[in-house]
Amino acid sequence: MRADATQSGISASNDMTDFDHGISAIDTGFFRPQFDASHLIVERGRAAFVDVGTNYSVPRLLAELESKRMLVEAVDYVILTHVHLDHAGGAGALMQKLPNARLVVHPRGVRHMVDPGQLIAGATAVYGAEEIQRSYGQLVPVPANRIDTANEGHVVDLAGRQLLCIDTPGHARHHICIFDARSRAFFTGDTFGLSYREFDTGKGAFILPTSTPVQFEPAALQASIERMLGFTPQQMFLTHYSRVTDVDRLAQDLSVQIQAMVAIAQVHASDADRHARITTALADLYIFRAQAHGCQFDAARIRELLAMDIELNAQGLEVWLDRQQTAA
Repeated sequence: MRADATQSGISASNDMTDFDHGISAIDTGFFRPQFDASHLIVERGRAAFVDVGTNYSVPRLLAELESKRMLVEAVDYVILTHVHLDHAGGAGALMQKLPNARLVVHPRGVRHMVDPGQLIAGATAVYGAEEIQRSYGQLVPVPANRIDTANEGHVVDLAGRQLLCIDTPGHARHHICIFDARSRAFFTGDTFGLSYREFDTGKGAFILPTSTPVQFEPAALQASIERMLGFTPQQMFLTHYSRVTDVDRLAQDLSVQIQAMVAIAQVHASDADRHARITTALADLYIFRAQAHGCQFDAARIRELLAMDIELNAQGLEVWLDRQQTAA
C-alpha cells in the first residue's frame, strides 16, 4: 500500500500516490520500495518537483508526469531540499529533460550543482566508488544560469502558488524546507526525520532523526524543527517517506531521540571500539521505540530495515563528536 493510500481523497498507483492540493509522491526506486520520494506539486497546469532521487529515478519522474498528461515544458521548478545524492543526484539529468525548469537550491548547494566533483568525492568517502556508480551513476552538472538561489525567505511562485523556502540547518548546513500555505504542509527533506511506511501502526507513523555525516548539529536540528512548528503545519512531506500528519507528536518523538542519540555518542566517545558501540546502542534504541510503538517486526527485521540508517547515523554522530573535541 502506498503512503496514506487508505485515507479519503487519496489515490495510489504502483509508483505514485496522489494527495489533496495537487501534491503527489513518486517512489524514486532508490534502495527499496517506499524508501525515497520525490514530490510533484501541480498548480493550474504548471508543476514543480521537490527532491528528485538519483539519475536512475529520472525515467520514473518523467513517466509519472506523462501519466498526468503533462508535458515536460510544464515543469517550472526543480526544488532541492539539500544536495545529498538520494535527494539531488538526478537533478542535472532531470534538468536536461525539462527545458523551462529552474533549479532551486540553498546558496551553499549551488556550487555543488554547477560542479558536482566535490559532492561525488564526499559521497565516495562514505559509500565507496563502486557503490556510488551502482546507486547514483555519473552526476550531471547544472548550468549556473538555470539556478535560483534559495536564500532565507525565498519564495517560489508556482503559477501564483507561493512556496516559501526557509533555512533549516541541523541535518546539513545547506538544507531548506519548503512551506506550502495552500496545503499547510512542509516539504522537509531530512530535517523532520525518516518515517518509513512499513513501521506504521494503529498509533500512526513511527519516526527517527537522521544524523547522516558530515554536518549533523543537534541544537540546530532541534531549532529547525521548532521553527517549522511555528507555522502550525498540518502535515509534513518527508523524502523518506512522504506524508505524515501527527506533526506535534512526531516532533516530540524526534526531540526525545535526538537527545538520546547525543547521549549515546557522548557515553561512547572515548571507547576504543566507539563505532561498534554507538551502532549497537542506536539499533537497540530504535528497536525498543519501534516495538513500543506497536511494530510487529522482530528485532532482526527492524535492524535489517534500518541498517543503512543506523550505520549512517553512527557515522554522523562520530563526525559531530570529533568536531566537538576539536573545538574544545
